[in-house]
Amino acid sequence: MAAHRDENKRSPLRAWVRALELTAPIEKDRSRTLPVLIRQLAEQHGDAPALVSSGGELSYRSLASQCNRYARWGLARGLRHGDAVGLVMDNCPDYLAIWLGLCGIGVTVALINTNLRGESLAHSLNLVSPRYVIAGASLAAALSEARAHLLPGVECWVNGMAAVDMPRLDLALTALPGEPLEAGEFRAPTLADRALCIYTSGTTGLPKAANVSHYRVMQWSHWFAGLIDVRPADRMYNCLPLYHSVGGVVATGAILVAGGAVVLRPRFSASAFWKDVVDERCTLFQYIGELCRYLVNSPTQADETRHALRLACGNGLRGDVWPEFQQRFRIPQILEYYASTEGNFSLYNCEGRVGAIGRIPPFLSHRVPVALVKFDVAAGAPWRDAEGRCARCAPNEVGEAIGQILAASGATRFEGYTDPEASGKKILRNVFASEDAWYRTGDLMRQDAQGFFYFVDRVGDTFRWKGENVSTTEVAAVIGSCPKVSDVAVYGVAVPDTDGRAGMAALVVEPGFDLQQLRRTLAARLPAYARPLFIRIVAAIELTGTFKLRKQDLVLEGYDPLRVSDALYVEDGARDAYVRLDAALYAGLKAGKLRL
Repeated sequence: MAAHRDENKRSPLRAWVRALELTAPIEKDRSRTLPVLIRQLAEQHGDAPALVSSGGELSYRSLASQCNRYARWGLARGLRHGDAVGLVMDNCPDYLAIWLGLCGIGVTVALINTNLRGESLAHSLNLVSPRYVIAGASLAAALSEARAHLLPGVECWVNGMAAVDMPRLDLALTALPGEPLEAGEFRAPTLADRALCIYTSGTTGLPKAANVSHYRVMQWSHWFAGLIDVRPADRMYNCLPLYHSVGGVVATGAILVAGGAVVLRPRFSASAFWKDVVDERCTLFQYIGELCRYLVNSPTQADETRHALRLACGNGLRGDVWPEFQQRFRIPQILEYYASTEGNFSLYNCEGRVGAIGRIPPFLSHRVPVALVKFDVAAGAPWRDAEGRCARCAPNEVGEAIGQILAASGATRFEGYTDPEASGKKILRNVFASEDAWYRTGDLMRQDAQGFFYFVDRVGDTFRWKGENVSTTEVAAVIGSCPKVSDVAVYGVAVPDTDGRAGMAALVVEPGFDLQQLRRTLAARLPAYARPLFIRIVAAIELTGTFKLRKQDLVLEGYDPLRVSDALYVEDGARDAYVRLDAALYAGLKAGKLRL
């Protein structure tokens, strides 16, 4: 009987119903934002742990008090409704308290990527025109170096002791009371107001700042709390960056609104992961990008099956990694989903269909219209017919995913970026009818006959070679399955006197790697046009802060042996093999003397 109840709780239909039940009341009270809810949760859960870290812990009561202190600091410094503050800080409990406290008085908090430096850091801050910037002690030097590039009049504060010429926020806070603020002390935000700015990862070009309203913060938090059935006894292991929507809102907000605890870690460590999860008695784990693959590629650890995890939730778990990840580590349930910070729809794989990024059940399709449209890779845009209309894809046909923007639906609206021009580029108009508007994801997918979506590639990553579209994701999956290949990035590069771009793969390999065996595997599993023409052996492949491959530098460096010090190889059709690409062969390639 108990097993039957567990299965019922984990049923896909029940998960959808819970999510709908928790999100339905949100719009009934436009003044009930997450900062308001935190104060209510403090009364309900008191001294129960809310945020746990190796450096300290905040209970629900102490979290609410700390939020109140940061709010009072903001008001004392003249911050008002509509102002912006930049936050540059590593993961810690006070990170949440700062943005919750300041958002609660109507301030927009920009969550800044902690890996940025110099002009890139200043660029991200300047996008929101902040009045103040708050840095954690470990990042104060980085902020100090970027100050010369900030807009005039920006005040910089540091939270903690650091060798910089900035006032100390932590010292200023000690004199402020933690009691709730009076209603007349500030103008409270509503669900329609902007709470946060969260940035794109910047895999190509500089980051963009996406607007995130209080409504979306509440929607994300309650929707995921329902999907994963969070209870007060749950403990979420969160080693993802808090400046990202998944690590900073979904993996925290979904747990807090249900009374659970969030175990924060400053970063992911494959060697420490399982011991940490066991020691902290975690029941939930949030992943993103390549994180699960790193765990699978790590040596066996005694604690990897001693944990109490009941569910792993996230996006980016590849189909070729999924079975081994779930079986080896004995994860009872995996909830893979698809979403983006600025996107107007999400997909959820509540059924655990291996490789799928989710679906929209039929009873919700009218509320969240999503379509795949035929895509012209050469033009870099959705295909249109003679009348200027887009065309829907057939089952299992690859196309760009788009979500309709419905004026009457808050859930499907597109809140855009701080840059109106960038926002305009994400909206597709006159798609199937005059004046309709759809959000462009920039992601290529396919949908099977059962309605499940599968990620194929980013629009900018897929390229054409010999008249065919090549998916970098699918090629990388084949290469990654080869012996002694520990990491891979696939991208397209220009070749003189040819149309399109040829495939190139950067590989991190282990001792004993056989390049010609790789070629035989590629020949057996991929069509000729999809096989990489160039191979580059690298020591490591750089990742973004959210565990996505950063390919742009690799694309720019190309395959010129005078620019690239790594070992380079090119496929020689005449010799039926990959051969070392030296300066002489490179010159012959540019002169068109190598058969491609």
